[in-house]
Amino acid sequence: MRAARPSGADPSMERVLVTGGAGFIGSHLVDRLIEANEVVVLDDLSAGSMDNLASNKNNRRFKFVRGSITSEADVRKAMEGVTKVYHFAAQPDVRLSAERPIWDFRINVMGSLVLLDAMRARDVKRIVFASSGGTVYGEPDAFPTPESTAFRPISNYGAAKGAVEMYLSSFTELYGFCSVSMRLGNVIGPRSTHGAIYDFYMKLKRDPSRLEVLGDGSQEKAYLYVSDAVEAAMVLSGKVEKGFFPVNVSSGERLKVSRIAEIVKEQIGTKSTKIEYTVSERAWPGDVRMTDIDISLLNSLGWKPRIKIEDGIRLYLNWLIQRYGPVT
Repeated sequence: MRAARPSGADPSMERVLVTGGAGFIGSHLVDRLIEANEVVVLDDLSAGSMDNLASNKNNRRFKFVRGSITSEADVRKAMEGVTKVYHFAAQPDVRLSAERPIWDFRINVMGSLVLLDAMRARDVKRIVFASSGGTVYGEPDAFPTPESTAFRPISNYGAAKGAVEMYLSSFTELYGFCSVSMRLGNVIGPRSTHGAIYDFYMKLKRDPSRLEVLGDGSQEKAYLYVSDAVEAAMVLSGKVEKGFFPVNVSSGERLKVSRIAEIVKEQIGTKSTKIEYTVSERAWPGDVRMTDIDISLLNSLGWKPRIKIEDGIRLYLNWLIQRYGPVT
């Protein structure tokens, strides 16, 4: 049975839940959703920060629940009066998923199943899930890679994302769920505290004379600026009407790690920095050397990226400099 709306709720607005809403992408999504919705955020702050939600904390349409998707009690509390879920909570580190596979499974798979079961119990059937186009396909034969490509993940993180998609498919068939799975490229932008660009900046803060790049620099990935990812979520949330709908979400551009390193040097102003490659085949165990996902389905729904990736890298670096200071 669906939970009743809380007293004082605005009957003209939908009440939505964003798991991981204090994190990088989730907080940007909250900023967008709160324009026209009541928004509940569930986050344990293990990776997210209340600073990311500072502009919303006094908004009467905003509610924060500190808790974990692995806790049935926390999820029940956050689910009160909700009619749609945006599931962005996750353990996001591919390297840690290799080192601690059971821990990764408990958060990314079991936590997601706790959430889905709570939705089932409360008759909340609409969900947008942040999956990963960069890891669920592994190293496919087809480029750009379409949604019809079979999953062959080479990381535990990718396996977990794929497993959650399979549960979305089964919950759709068994319980009448309406779900969208956003198979995201590598998302970049303000508030991100992981990934190659962040790592490069922090390495240069420690030692501007050299920049170590994991791998040989030829790794080439699909990227997407965070504001474009959020707009894609808004477009796709309108498609949560029937069945299970997986869709690739990226910019259509890809970039080599070696080019990213050069942009970082240029933007930060450390042109004399020596770039040093570790020359390993992969940057870390489970790293996919190349991703290039086909976004023609997303384009057909009327979405187009607005930020070119090299421009997005520079915008993100400017934010890092403002947030953490210049490299000297």
